[in-house]
Amino acid sequence: MKLVAKNVDKDGEGYVNLVPENTEDMWHVYNLVSEGDYVSCSTIRKVQTESSTGSSNSYRVRTTLTICVEGIDFDTQACVLRLKGRNIEENKYVKTGAYHTLDVELNRKFGLRKPKWDSIALERVDLACDLTQHADVAAVVMQEGIAHVCLITSNMTIVRAKIDQVIPRKRKGSVSQHEKGLARFYDSIMQAILRHVNFDVVKCIILASPGFVKDQLMNYMVQQAVKTDNKTIIDNKSMFVLVHSSSGFKHSLREVLTDPAVISRISDTKAAREVKALESFWAMLQTDPSRAFYGKKHVLAASEAQAIETLLISDKLFRCQNITERKEYVSLVETVRDANGDVKIFSSLHISGEQLEQLTGVAAILRFPMPELEDEEESDDSDQNN
Repeated sequence: MKLVAKNVDKDGEGYVNLVPENTEDMWHVYNLVSEGDYVSCSTIRKVQTESSTGSSNSYRVRTTLTICVEGIDFDTQACVLRLKGRNIEENKYVKTGAYHTLDVELNRKFGLRKPKWDSIALERVDLACDLTQHADVAAVVMQEGIAHVCLITSNMTIVRAKIDQVIPRKRKGSVSQHEKGLARFYDSIMQAILRHVNFDVVKCIILASPGFVKDQLMNYMVQQAVKTDNKTIIDNKSMFVLVHSSSGFKHSLREVLTDPAVISRISDTKAAREVKALESFWAMLQTDPSRAFYGKKHVLAASEAQAIETLLISDKLFRCQNITERKEYVSLVETVRDANGDVKIFSSLHISGEQLEQLTGVAAILRFPMPELEDEEESDDSDQNN
């Protein structure tokens, strides 16, 4: 994300002008814009004119509008953020108060003004504009006949290619059709990797599968690279990390990202730190449940006691329509940080964020046990049963 201008005073009033440069930047913009914010950018407006004879003529003009946002729609396929609202500044083509939908797109500047910028929103601007924060991992999860080529950034797990091919079974006395089918399958994966993975950016490429599919793919790619003199594969052979997964589907990435071999290669990426925090929470929940809690009520109670060591929270909670609830979660994050706690904000488009959302979107690992919260939980359950 390119920061063109920023002017936010100590009271939290002000604006930023930004240019989203890639898919992940659009995800940041989606998280930044809330209903009631003011957004301005260049747009196309259909204008109708009527002549003195009564005939009407319509044409399209490019103009800059500022709207008060009332509706937000993020099209992840087209990578466009559509913002609906009323025009708030007089324009020769559009009356004040008229509805319009602005399209915030890649490589197009837009301005965002908030009545009050909170710490989470300002932090996201800094995060989006800091190139060192971007993760750089690619992964292929596969099993015989099925493969998913994914890019794992700090905020998203994006499936860039899905390969689904029928591979003939081995027949008695003849395995040639089976081997030809496998070769076609491996070639499709190799082409998808070359097309979708930027070898100048990624730190490592994870190949994961049950059995020996990953090893066979690696051998196939090396052989083909030598045969065709493909420097990209040959020069970057050391980037590939082979690990076990239970299947070739996207959900297997959770176990893949917790593999020690993978963690050591991507230890400085935000994705790995979040996955590790979530794993620690699960482990604590099993071994010492009085130090691991999830759900708004229990986490807020732990925060009041300054007991939270690590707070795990989904960015989806900061996009809730209820302003009071949003402020509650912002206050929770600030309270934990003030008490020297560690805060991990998970992206709901990342595989780890999807896991956290199944636990209400907020969880905490505590510094010390709080069995009274467990007792409270049990009494709540018994009240519901009565």
